[in-house]
Amino acid sequence: MRFVTLWCVLLVGVAGGAAGELGPPERSYNILMLLPVSSKSHRNVFVPLAEVLAHRGHQVTMLTNHRKIEKHHPNIHEFTHGLPDYQHENISMFDFLKDPTGGLSKHVKIAPIIARELYKVSAVKDLYEKRKEFDLIIVDQLFNEVAYPFVHEMPFIMVTTPGYDYRQSAVLGNVLHPGYVPNHMTDYPNPYSFWHRVRNTLTHIGIAIFWRTWAVVPLVQEEISAQFPDLPPLLDLERNLSLALMNTHFSTGIPMPLLPSQVEVGGMHCRPPSPLPQELESWITEAGAEGVIYFNLGSVMQGTTMPVKYRDLFIEAFRRLPQRVLWKHEGELEDLPDNVMTSKWLPQQDILAHHNVKVFITHGGLLSLQEAIYHATPLLALPVFADQPRNAMLLKKFEVGDFLTWEELSVDIIVNTLTDIINCPKYKENVVRMSAGMRDQLMSPRERAVFWTEYVIRHRGAPQLRSPAARLSWVEFFMLDVLLLLHLALFLLIFILRRILKVMTTKAFGNNNSKKKE
Repeated sequence: MRFVTLWCVLLVGVAGGAAGELGPPERSYNILMLLPVSSKSHRNVFVPLAEVLAHRGHQVTMLTNHRKIEKHHPNIHEFTHGLPDYQHENISMFDFLKDPTGGLSKHVKIAPIIARELYKVSAVKDLYEKRKEFDLIIVDQLFNEVAYPFVHEMPFIMVTTPGYDYRQSAVLGNVLHPGYVPNHMTDYPNPYSFWHRVRNTLTHIGIAIFWRTWAVVPLVQEEISAQFPDLPPLLDLERNLSLALMNTHFSTGIPMPLLPSQVEVGGMHCRPPSPLPQELESWITEAGAEGVIYFNLGSVMQGTTMPVKYRDLFIEAFRRLPQRVLWKHEGELEDLPDNVMTSKWLPQQDILAHHNVKVFITHGGLLSLQEAIYHATPLLALPVFADQPRNAMLLKKFEVGDFLTWEELSVDIIVNTLTDIINCPKYKENVVRMSAGMRDQLMSPRERAVFWTEYVIRHRGAPQLRSPAARLSWVEFFMLDVLLLLHLALFLLIFILRRILKVMTTKAFGNNNSKKKE
């Protein structure tokens, strides 16, 4: 009965999310979106926002580093800078399994090259020269300091594609507490132990120093300053940020204290399912009561880059399972069992929404997690790099699935873990409950993103959203100077009291001793 009730709440949430409607904009705005250094998943967050803005009559220009594939709304104009240094086609993400920075180290080489070459591209140079013709600039928050010259003397907002970034939050004046807020790469059981808090604090500080003051931003700054010598420092330009659209929602993550300038729009790309192609629909439905396992490691990790030893483990594990397996794999696979179908591309959200899909094997990317939760499908995560381990730990913490590490994989472990997720009802119940919370919103994430985007334009950068804390130094924010003064005052008080006590003691006991001697 409780399970049925949760499904009813979920359906009500769908209806409620679709019922909201924004009023018409005051006029057509000209908006520039910058994501010159991004993965395909980052672009997948921007495209839904661009489309809904275009549908409202705004002109949207996008600068990306990916080849344009799908057709957009006629109000969307996309440019690709064409620089080859950040393309993923020839990179195996499995090379970063043992990278202690979670893959961030590759940017030490890539970021300065992009900064050096980006503004030499004619399309980029033309956009830069015309930047003041735009009403607003929207920047992909992660990896894109190279785009900061565009925002000089311009209103701009950022889309925090990885969910949240405590470094960006600190720039806005909201320092997220490392006592419970995970770092970029990992999470710990709640409540954090003493050593977990120590490790998390050091990681918070270490990543910020590595990226912003030591390894990456200084090299980018050097290249940008050579081309724009009169431009303020990049990190000073960043401080003029009006608003952050965060790819998070408290129902699927950690409730955090946020400023008015931090707006949660997590799941903005999630949508109701479309009908599957007939062949695919029949194949999934004909799996019967055993159902289907869906296997997709995302857009960055190509199946052809998976080490052979892992590929063979999965093939043998699938051979032993009664379920059918739908596997997104770009290359040809030999000796596949009859219950496995592979394809170079699959309509992920439409598959996840199918009632006969029992579990989703994923790399643990944030968008894949949000889609699985939105469509109420349990997960098995196999994280590789970046935020994927943290996301995998989060889904295990909420018991909407489980995760495995690549180094510990065996046929028995894969079979037993999948069997447990499929047969244990708690995973499905928990993901249905979380899906209901994710969908039960006053207005949809897209509508919320559009409202605040237009709000910043209407209010010319919306300075009223900016916290005074953003202008404080670290010493001022943490009251270190005040604490130092209070400690000095306390020490001075103790010193004075001790001197007074010593004088009084000397007079009192000194006179007695003198009388005894007489």
